[in-house]
Amino acid sequence: MEFDEILKQVNRIFIDIMDNEDIKLTPESTAKDGKIEEWDSLNNIQVTVAVERFFKVRFNNAEMNAWTNVGDMCRAIETRLKG
Repeated sequence: MEFDEILKQVNRIFIDIMDNEDIKLTPESTAKDGKIEEWDSLNNIQVTVAVERFFKVRFNNAEMNAWTNVGDMCRAIETRLKG
């Protein structure tokens, strides 16, 4: 699966978890940028669990803590899927 398709799937997961059809993620999206009001620490955990389930991958805390934006998460998923 390529990066753009991963980003689309992650966007769908965000929409489902946060119950907000208006979410439009970019690789630069972060919880701190304030563009997604619902993106709090609890929803962040729910998104991560949903991403791991959907893509059938697992990430450790060090990997997740290194992510600075959605693009980092998507690149990590892409690497796992190709590995």
